[in-house]
Amino acid sequence: MSIQTQTLSTEARNGMSYRREIWSMEGNDPVEMDAVYNAHGVYVGDKETADFLADKGILPEPRTEQSSVCSIGFSHKDQKWYGWSHRAIHGFGIGDAVKDGDCACESLPVGFEAKSMDDAKQIAMAFAASVS
Repeated sequence: MSIQTQTLSTEARNGMSYRREIWSMEGNDPVEMDAVYNAHGVYVGDKETADFLADKGILPEPRTEQSSVCSIGFSHKDQKWYGWSHRAIHGFGIGDAVKDGDCACESLPVGFEAKSMDDAKQIAMAFAASVS
C-alpha cells in the first residue's frame, strides 16, 4: 500500500508552508485536503492548527528525530515550550513543575521543575507524548 500526494498550490505564511494537496491511495478515490508543514517540511497539521500556533507565536517542530508530525514548539512571545496533540495543548516555562496526576508525570518524576528552558522543553515533550 502506498500513498501518493500531489501539491496543487503552496503559500508561505508564518514560517510555514500551507499546501493544497491531493492524496491518493490505490483502490480509493483521491482526497483533496489542506496540509501545513514547518520550515523543514515536517507535517504540522491542518490550517486551523497552524493558524492557532502562529497566533501564539509557536514555531512547530517534531518531538523526536523519528517523529513525522510536529507536536512541540517554542514561543518567543511568552517564552514557553508547548506540547500538543489533536486533544490538548499546554505551555511550560521556567518555574513550572510536574505535579501528581499531570500528563507529563508518565515520563518525568513528580516534582521535576523547569529551572531552564531545556527543562521546560522536556516537560513539553513529555506532555506531547502523553496526549498523543
